[in-house]
Amino acid sequence: MENLYEEFKVQGRELVEKVRHLIHEGNVQRVIIRDDRGHTFVEIPVTVAAVGVIVAPVLAAVGAIAAMAAHFTIVVERAGHDGTPPPAG
Repeated sequence: MENLYEEFKVQGRELVEKVRHLIHEGNVQRVIIRDDRGHTFVEIPVTVAAVGVIVAPVLAAVGAIAAMAAHFTIVVERAGHDGTPPPAG
């Protein structure tokens, strides 16, 4: 069972809202924010950020990062699955 990766290109002004949405999705394990040159600004382990107390400071940091550049790539790591449905119960 391998993890799956997705990439999203966003503008700086969209960054905080997209990260907030990803944190609340529930099946995201990690969010990586990179600039348009591929430099990593921050890696957020979403399992930690999902705890309500930690979400606000994480989003504040993302907002500060958004002010640093105009274009970002968000790399999302999701838990992979083997194609079998979850057990009933």
